[in-house]
Amino acid sequence: MITALSLWVAGTNAWIASADGRECVIVDAPPEPWHIVERLDALGLRVSAIIATHGHLDHIGGMHDLQRARKEDGLVEVWRSPADAHYFVDPLGNAPLLADAVDRSRVTVATPEMIRDLDDGTVVRGAGIELRAIWTPGHTPGSTCLLATIGDEGTVLFSGDHLFAGSIGRTDLPGGSLEHLLASMRDRILPLPDDLVVLPGHGPTTTIGRERATNPYLQDLR
Repeated sequence: MITALSLWVAGTNAWIASADGRECVIVDAPPEPWHIVERLDALGLRVSAIIATHGHLDHIGGMHDLQRARKEDGLVEVWRSPADAHYFVDPLGNAPLLADAVDRSRVTVATPEMIRDLDDGTVVRGAGIELRAIWTPGHTPGSTCLLATIGDEGTVLFSGDHLFAGSIGRTDLPGGSLEHLLASMRDRILPLPDDLVVLPGHGPTTTIGRERATNPYLQDLR
């Protein structure tokens, strides 16, 4: 089971993935964690890990509260690239243009506890899923895609804000680099199989093959 909640003003996809029907892994948590908790309760799932594809507020703003929301789950580990560690120290201060959109009466945006380093090649296991980190700098210094093997059902790619259906992540924010994004796209993502399903941080799903053939930003990458 893989399901997405499109949340907050940025329409960020919070992905809930489970292969065993009892536990789940959450990829990205916007600053509306109560919606995620409601879905978890409805599905009867406990959380085994929370993973950030990168450190922007619209992807990590709900992690502090989500980590503590369901006491029966214990204190869940949060995984993030060490290259994006500074975003977690002061999530609101690092996003002044978005900070005013946070409903501070319902969410506490703060540094999570039990943070683990998500280095290139790190494997996170939980809920019958194996997620392998692919470091793809460009959108942020620590932007990371996750190649996820879901039990016996196959493999998908959580692409965060690196690759979208028909587009790529913006690189005009502090720490962004179009050169780095295109290089990591060419070297780390485009070699993946054409039929690999891509689950992005915003918008609809796609495949590597579809983006290779139609995405205007990828046409010169060979």
